[in-house]
Amino acid sequence: MSFTDEYLIPLVDAGLGNSAYLVDLGDGGALAVDASRDLRALRDAAARRGLTVAFAADTHLHADFLTGALQLAADDGALVLASAAGRRAFPHTALADGDEVDLGGLTLRALATPGHTDEHLSFLLLDDTRELGVFTGGSLIVGSAARTDLQGADRAEELARAQYRSLRRLAELPDPTAVWPTHGAGSFCSAPPGAERTTTIGAQKAANDLLAAPDEDTFVARLLGPLGSYPAYFDRLAETNRQGPALLTAVPGLKPLTPAAARTLLASGAHLVDARPVREFAAGHIPGAISNPLRPAFATWLGWLLPDDTPMVFLLGPGQDEHELAWQAAKIGYDRLAGQLAGGMTAWLADGGPADTTGLVTAEQIGDRPVLDVRQTSEFAGGHIPGAAHAELGTLPTHLPATADGTVVMCGHGERAMTAASLLAHSGARNLAVLAGGAADWADATGRALEEGV
Repeated sequence: MSFTDEYLIPLVDAGLGNSAYLVDLGDGGALAVDASRDLRALRDAAARRGLTVAFAADTHLHADFLTGALQLAADDGALVLASAAGRRAFPHTALADGDEVDLGGLTLRALATPGHTDEHLSFLLLDDTRELGVFTGGSLIVGSAARTDLQGADRAEELARAQYRSLRRLAELPDPTAVWPTHGAGSFCSAPPGAERTTTIGAQKAANDLLAAPDEDTFVARLLGPLGSYPAYFDRLAETNRQGPALLTAVPGLKPLTPAAARTLLASGAHLVDARPVREFAAGHIPGAISNPLRPAFATWLGWLLPDDTPMVFLLGPGQDEHELAWQAAKIGYDRLAGQLAGGMTAWLADGGPADTTGLVTAEQIGDRPVLDVRQTSEFAGGHIPGAAHAELGTLPTHLPATADGTVVMCGHGERAMTAASLLAHSGARNLAVLAGGAADWADATGRALEEGV
């Protein structure tokens, strides 16, 4: 059995497209790498093995989630390991290139691998002199390397060139060395689609198009060319991680609110987020509510579309887990949760509250109605309904498109489209409908070909 199979526990956050890692050090202690503020899966894995986290390492100042390293230090006494160049404003062991930490039999060596961020470290795990694996964070990832534009578009090329050198350095490790990246498929920090989240140096030398680039300029062009948009909250979270996120002293949750209390909060500027499934929202929702169905991607769209400094009121449906919602909000720094409407939509209506509806249509019912496609640009370019207008969902809070009455809003399945329709309706659009399905459903229903390109 390999070290990876026996001692390494990957902890995948499918919503953010990331992996944290828990390493059983064999003495009752553990190493956590790139743990998020939502420590539920890590705690469960540690408890199953009877482990206490002794070391918490962060490869870089994360933009897509709050670090859990401080919480592990407070709760477990973990020693926080991070780059000295990150200038973190809380107690930690500051590491520079080549520094090593004795984990009690194994050794963790810091490798400076700037590119995704300036202060990025990879961590090489050694058993004596044998390379077991390398935690590569946002440097070398499966099939690619993480984006280099999070420090601003004006620095994207400079950091891409640094990423080139970092990947070349990692490629010098022995081919059997395991590669344990943080960012994977589904991450807006850039990762190609695919099921694999770990790999080896040899496999990447054989299959990674960036490592196959014949020169630095080609590498830069390949890395920067496909970069798309990323959530708005990325621009502020790295600094929060540098300062150190607030410690959680209780399990995140939502206090119950009466309809009257909810109205008071909404009248004073709070946002109303309806986390129910698309069909429930369509059938009846509170006017002005923003639809964001509770699912793995909930946190991404909460952070992309709404500010973190305004109180939020939530509406959940029967059986939905308020703690899951609150944990997803907490991991991206959304702590101003005013509460949830007790009794949900039923209580609102019983108290005389108004309700709006949004139509759901099938692909066969679109006909000649105008269509607005709110998927990412790469998705739209890959195939869309001919004549459809395009505006990424993430752009709507700041750039609302002109939307004709009767427009059908669509995405890949319906969740993002309903979110977009709720935003557009809030701005005055009328008679909107949402496609229950996606572009492929339209092609199947009509027998017509999708249009490619932007």
